[in-house]
Amino acid sequence: MNKIKRILLVEDDPKDVELTLTALKEYQLSNGIDVARDGEEALDYLYRRGNFQTRNDCNPAVVILDLKLPKVNGLDVLRQIKADEKMKLLPVVMLTSSREERDLITSYKLGVNAYVVKPVDFHQFIDAVKSLGIFWVALNESPLTNSNSPSLTH
Repeated sequence: MNKIKRILLVEDDPKDVELTLTALKEYQLSNGIDVARDGEEALDYLYRRGNFQTRNDCNPAVVILDLKLPKVNGLDVLRQIKADEKMKLLPVVMLTSSREERDLITSYKLGVNAYVVKPVDFHQFIDAVKSLGIFWVALNESPLTNSNSPSLTH
């Protein structure tokens, strides 16, 4: 069996973290999740800085990113990921409560791979997260398997 790829969940709301981990646990994906509680911590994780200096050099299969985060907001995290030649192919899913059209448009202009509004209903939230996990970890084929992968640009 293939090793489960890791997921980076960037979320500051403890309840949403718990719900997300619960949903992914049903598909045995919970052991492959790293959680960053703010945008700065997410960037430290991705660039292996600070507390993450010794993290292995494999990029996650997907970054599930909240929009409204402390320290560095989700749009700025997305902007940095997609501006970096080594990371721009990393799939990023915005999982947010924002239904504002400007957030949606800005996210796509910056290169987000998907924009999902967090359902208010508990069961709908669980189902949405399960679907995200299965698609991005089990089904999606990504050209970016580690930080040393070549860029697809010429």
